[in-house]
Amino acid sequence: MIDHNFDIIVVGGGHAGVEAAHATSKMGAKTLLVTLNKKMIANMPCNPSIGGSAKGIVVREVDALGGLMGYVADLKRLQVKMLNTGKGPGVQCLRMQEDKHIYPSLIQEALNQIDNLTIYEGMVTSLIYSNHEVKGVILEDGQAFYSKATILANGTYLESQILRGHDKFSGGPDGERPAHGLSSCLVDMGIDIFRLKTGTPPRIDKNTIDFSLTDIQPGQEGYLNFSYLHQDYVTLDGQLPCYLLYTNLNTHEIIRSNLNESAQFNGLVQAIGPRYCPSIEGKIVNFSDKERHQLFLEPEFRDGDSIYLQGLATSLSKEVQEKVVHSLPGLENAKFLKYGYAIEYDAIKSYEFDATLKIKKYQGLYVAGQIMGTSGYEEAAGLGIMAGINAFNYINNKEPFILRRNESYIGVMIDDIVTKGVDEPYRLLSSRAEYRLLLRHDNADRRLTKYGYNLGLIDQDRYDAFIEKEEKLSYVYNFLNNNYLSYKPGILEYLKQNNLEPIHNSIKASDLLKRTAVNYQNLLDLFPSLKEINLPLYAIRQLEILIKYEGYIKKQEDIASSYAKFDNYKLDNNIDYLHMDGLALEARQKLDRIRPLTIGQASRISGVNPSDISILILNLKKNK
Repeated sequence: MIDHNFDIIVVGGGHAGVEAAHATSKMGAKTLLVTLNKKMIANMPCNPSIGGSAKGIVVREVDALGGLMGYVADLKRLQVKMLNTGKGPGVQCLRMQEDKHIYPSLIQEALNQIDNLTIYEGMVTSLIYSNHEVKGVILEDGQAFYSKATILANGTYLESQILRGHDKFSGGPDGERPAHGLSSCLVDMGIDIFRLKTGTPPRIDKNTIDFSLTDIQPGQEGYLNFSYLHQDYVTLDGQLPCYLLYTNLNTHEIIRSNLNESAQFNGLVQAIGPRYCPSIEGKIVNFSDKERHQLFLEPEFRDGDSIYLQGLATSLSKEVQEKVVHSLPGLENAKFLKYGYAIEYDAIKSYEFDATLKIKKYQGLYVAGQIMGTSGYEEAAGLGIMAGINAFNYINNKEPFILRRNESYIGVMIDDIVTKGVDEPYRLLSSRAEYRLLLRHDNADRRLTKYGYNLGLIDQDRYDAFIEKEEKLSYVYNFLNNNYLSYKPGILEYLKQNNLEPIHNSIKASDLLKRTAVNYQNLLDLFPSLKEINLPLYAIRQLEILIKYEGYIKKQEDIASSYAKFDNYKLDNNIDYLHMDGLALEARQKLDRIRPLTIGQASRISGVNPSDISILILNLKKNK
């Protein structure tokens, strides 16, 4: 018989719930994960891919903290690519196409092997609470489970409805049932909720596609992994290709003449959708000057027939969807396996939770993932691991764990959400990070592994390997900065043979590496003793970036340090902002609603001006 008493309860088995439950159980908390369907844990109802612009770096950060997503994504990937390789390292990131069946099954297998974790199938319909403290959950069948902390990671299931054409019906993503009851409970608790919308495109039978009329998009070889625990790689012959195609004027005319058959434009959709992932009909209306839009054909399974039509999210009726798809080159005879749809669901207003992801009005209640107003598997995973860590710290009377904007994309995301708010599904972009050269794909381990180790999410063997790598990296870095190449015939001949610019006098080894065409292998040839260090391949990439971009990195570090002091000024939660003399009216209202934890966070709130920050600092000094 199942125990009904736990340290932490996680509600929802999506990517946020998975990381939250994994973190709390690994840290030592007796954890219950409640999910509607065990077989759908870590399901990928939209595109079965992990990573992408900014998102790929979040996956690396989750891995560096000790999370699951990156490690599992590496195991059976269908395709891998490093994006933005023509740009600087600050925006380069990894993306992997996953198998929609295998990835969730591997996550489920990993969860089943964790001590302290119980997985239970059921629907949470309400919370157990009193005196502004949440003490557990009640399920649809009336069972009560008790806990010291609860994490809500309900994804897009809360009172969710499917919309397509003129049809609107109750339903969850990917054919699952929705979650009923909990939204009403949250409202009764005085927690503000609102409606959001997202969508998904059709799935097409690959046997009915003429791929010869599209442009093949192969993956990449090389040591491209999300997890620092993996150093192998998948060759091109082990990867599946994707395909590029475009809409055309006929496609656009079909959509324009049938906007009344789109739930988004005929008034059926009431919620706000994601700006950075619009429906195809939204693209046609909002970018009417564009003659074509980019689409991708991406496999959902290694051994299956389903092709995901990336870029064609839609809420058009089935009949119009068929006309649209059949207007595309190579898809004239395409057979539908699934039709696209929009989905509306309940989410919690961002001012209801703080930077620890705790609901402000209640002790012991945390949130993670799309219930917070975000979008994307990767964002959900990052928020899930943070909610898990902070819920664990709360029940053990430890300090909250908050990552700063110059430490991680996860920190950028949480700070954006709680200080700026969201009125549409939030998506991470590299442009949101002002210190993106510090938050690179290559250095997530250097930024976060020590945190993961101190939190108990990184084991001793992994941490020892990290320290060994850091020592090697430091040695080589100092070696290159303290050794010179002299103006000698042998060196000049080597440079000439390798088509490298000659040197005209003695030059520091690190200065030679700063040259665009020079790489670490050249330095190994010129300083054979470095081969004994056996620097790992990913550490070589770290070294090259550290040296080649040294000036830019130092500049961003200095700027970040100059602002960091403001995040050290803590603000009490009981400050009476509404009656603080000198504050502008808008600042009073925003500060009272958001309740920032530090002066730094307060300074990033829209509507709070430098003069308001000066008043805050004066009051802080006066009171202390």
